[in-house]
Amino acid sequence: MTHLSELPQLQNFCQLLIGALRKQDFLTYFQKISLVECQGETVVLGVVSEFIRDNMSFRFSDILTSTAVQVWPEAKKVEIVVDVNIENPSYTQVIDCRKVFRGVQTQNTKEKKEQTIPAHQGKEDFSSRFDLNHFVVWPSNQLAYSACDAVIRKPGLNYNPLFLYSEVGLGKTHLLQGTALEIKKKYPDKKVVYITSDQFVSEYVNAVKERKIDQMRARFRTIDVLLVDDIQFLAGKKGTQEEIYTLFNILYDAGKQIILSSDCPPKELTEIEPRLVSRFEWGIMVDIDTPDFETRLAILQQKAREREFIVPQEVAEYIAYNLGRNVREIEGILNQMVAEYELDGCLPTIDSISSRFNRLWIKHSEIGRKDNGIKNILRSVSYDEVINAVSEYFGVDSDALLGNSRSRDLMIPRQVAMYLLKNKLRYTYERIGNIFNGREHSAVMYSCKKLELLLKKDQRLMSDIYSLREKLGV
Repeated sequence: MTHLSELPQLQNFCQLLIGALRKQDFLTYFQKISLVECQGETVVLGVVSEFIRDNMSFRFSDILTSTAVQVWPEAKKVEIVVDVNIENPSYTQVIDCRKVFRGVQTQNTKEKKEQTIPAHQGKEDFSSRFDLNHFVVWPSNQLAYSACDAVIRKPGLNYNPLFLYSEVGLGKTHLLQGTALEIKKKYPDKKVVYITSDQFVSEYVNAVKERKIDQMRARFRTIDVLLVDDIQFLAGKKGTQEEIYTLFNILYDAGKQIILSSDCPPKELTEIEPRLVSRFEWGIMVDIDTPDFETRLAILQQKAREREFIVPQEVAEYIAYNLGRNVREIEGILNQMVAEYELDGCLPTIDSISSRFNRLWIKHSEIGRKDNGIKNILRSVSYDEVINAVSEYFGVDSDALLGNSRSRDLMIPRQVAMYLLKNKLRYTYERIGNIFNGREHSAVMYSCKKLELLLKKDQRLMSDIYSLREKLGV
């Protein structure tokens, strides 16, 4: 029989499961559980329905057993049954799993805040969530990432100053704070300060008002690594520019590392003193360009994994296709999906995301939209339609097209089909490989690149592509 004294063990069991299972699985299948019986080698747990019972038994049998052993050492078997009393308010032998989950999340959030690296004089405020292990590298930010990595290895010796510039939302702040974190880990005794230009202006103005400018200068001049974000906001602030100019010279001459970021290259900072701009150009200047479709998809999937949230593949591709220039927009829509799921239990769909785009970004002329509506070219046709259209156009069998035959008659049609799926429907190489009988993504990439080269020389083949696109409406 179950006693009240055993309920803390059930709660402990529930907390261990939270760490062992994916967040979505736990919230979906673990709503309420009761400890029906715990005698000898068998633990009997009660759930609300046959559906939950069957799924828990089928999906999580091994995890339930291994977790039970940690709480009840003699247990060798976990049985799941439907407990008819579980929804009875007066029933005391039950645990609300979602309340336990919220408690664990609150505790984890508190611990993470406590682990955040403390600020140096209120300005060393880089966050541990900007760890470079979470940074998605793509071709147009590879040089910036590599330059930061070189700085981490030898601060003050490689690429000093390092000047990063790009449009908003492309990862400059992540790189700066991630670099600060890594330097602090590698060299704990170094004074590393990350600060935005607005914060520096505010601190300078307050220091002048309070007649503490000497203290401020003394504090900043002992820094080993200075990272200033959004340097463009110094425009028009002559007093602060003078202070930054002096500080720059002192730190540079002492071999201290300086990293700066801006939304434009130094030469376009027309409202900043030329002598200061020239200092920005002493080291290396690196541009970060916008990510391509596959990189946007990888960023979304990486951010979702960090949140322990699964975005359906077709929804992820739809979002990556439509949100093109700003990584923050991708993070924003992910945050909304997670919130919607946690509040209502609703998984994202293409229709729900399209509706959200229409409400929030209707002014944007997104790539792939027709007539300013929400219908996207990406979803106007399926891959089956592409395969059938290509097979019919070239007079080949669709099964043979998808198969492993290396017949010359199938080579061009197969490349054309892959090309259309990649470049017009925006499928990933991996997804196309799965469609074509499990081919490696590298083989699909090779086929697409090869066809692109052929199209530059073969006008007839280009005409075939146009005809197929017109037929498919892509």
